[in-house]
Amino acid sequence: MAGFEKTFGFQHIPSKTFPSFDAKSTKEHFEKWGLNFHMSVQMFSYDKYFQEYEKEKFAMSFFQDLNVQSNLKIPSKQNQWFPIGELNPTRVEAELVPATIISMEFFDRVFTDGLVRQSGAICKCYDEQIDDFLVSDELRKMFVSDESDFADIFSESEQNEFIFRIFKHICLGGSVCQYEDDARPYIDTTKFLYKDLVSVHKDSNTKELKVSSIVLKISAWAGEQMLFPGDVLHEQSFAYLVINPLKRNVTIWFHCWK
Repeated sequence: MAGFEKTFGFQHIPSKTFPSFDAKSTKEHFEKWGLNFHMSVQMFSYDKYFQEYEKEKFAMSFFQDLNVQSNLKIPSKQNQWFPIGELNPTRVEAELVPATIISMEFFDRVFTDGLVRQSGAICKCYDEQIDDFLVSDELRKMFVSDESDFADIFSESEQNEFIFRIFKHICLGGSVCQYEDDARPYIDTTKFLYKDLVSVHKDSNTKELKVSSIVLKISAWAGEQMLFPGDVLHEQSFAYLVINPLKRNVTIWFHCWK
């Protein structure tokens, strides 16, 4: 544990609501996409100034904090939610995730490049089992196969963007998922979630809107055993800390593949 002494303290904010996650339409989508049972979003405040180079220390402090341990809920194998408690990780991974996109024009190319028809209909492909995903359309194939004809319409740096990750996660869905034939529910939900999760500000010099949130993709490990967000490394077991450095609060959004 050397080098990871606790330096940040956290307080749960139970009054915080997330309109995008609480909306009736989103809940219906999440149920259809198999994301409702193992997904959670909560907010905590923290007590010290955060800088990006402290990302692992921040994440380790998060898991060590008693307020987090007693208030962060995770699902059991029986689909019951209980406090995370003491994980006692020996290490954490905290990857800085770029969040620079402020316009949904980012997704226009799925229409202009032929992945999605102008009507919104997603182009189909032959059914193919790729890892844990039954792929029957070109959109999902783009996410999971390098052999997709559309694998390069988003660059590697663009695929690392937080908004792209949100889009990918909801398109791939949970282990039991009814997929959409139309891309618009995916795009609309991505926009709704992104606006709810990140904060923006107007640059005083350029007058342009910029994302002020700092996003970390995190996981906790005991040796080679993954502890959080799931016990098995999987594309759809993900956890993000979305930090608002101005208000000193952090939102955790995670999903556990089961």
